[in-house]
Amino acid sequence: MTICKVTGSVVSTHKNVHLNGHKIMIVQPVDLNKKPIGPDMLAIDEVHAGEGDLVLVMKEGGGARIILNNKKIPVQAVIVGVIDGYQVEGEK
Repeated sequence: MTICKVTGSVVSTHKNVHLNGHKIMIVQPVDLNKKPIGPDMLAIDEVHAGEGDLVLVMKEGGGARIILNNKKIPVQAVIVGVIDGYQVEGEK
């Protein structure tokens, strides 16, 4: 799983039929200091995240299809949680 920041959303007039009813968000992976690492990616939002939210993203296609209960959905990443806060061991 990866910590990401939601940077935007995708609006589409046409999409794969298996994606109907799912919100697609643009997320930026971040390190524990909330600094961007790696390229942005698209993720299906299952927790009603919003722009600016810190989220937990599962980036594994097979697991994503299990969460969405759809073996045919073309997805690799799913937002599975909104992070309210976290503490790294040794920090105060």
